[in-house]
Amino acid sequence: MEPNNYAYPLEPDWSTEDIVAVTTLYQRVEDAYELPRGVASSDLLDAYRAFQKVVPQKFMEKQLDKSFEEAAGYSIYRTMKRARQEDGQIKMKGQA
Repeated sequence: MEPNNYAYPLEPDWSTEDIVAVTTLYQRVEDAYELPRGVASSDLLDAYRAFQKVVPQKFMEKQLDKSFEEAAGYSIYRTMKRARQEDGQIKMKGQA
């Protein structure tokens, strides 16, 4: 697998712990698109809960999702929607 050649959207005032929580969600979303078997919905939901502690405002969440989708081609929103609707492995189709 090729390393990603884009930067994650991050805020300069976040702590290291915040950055880890947010990048973990980005990585789980990438896994849902890139890994042959996708990623467990429970892993996505856990990462999303940690992300929401860092980014509790919906408008900020939408901004980060838009920036991440522009950079990576992957949608946090669509991935999390599937993770809430389905148990087991979440395998997204789309840009890679």
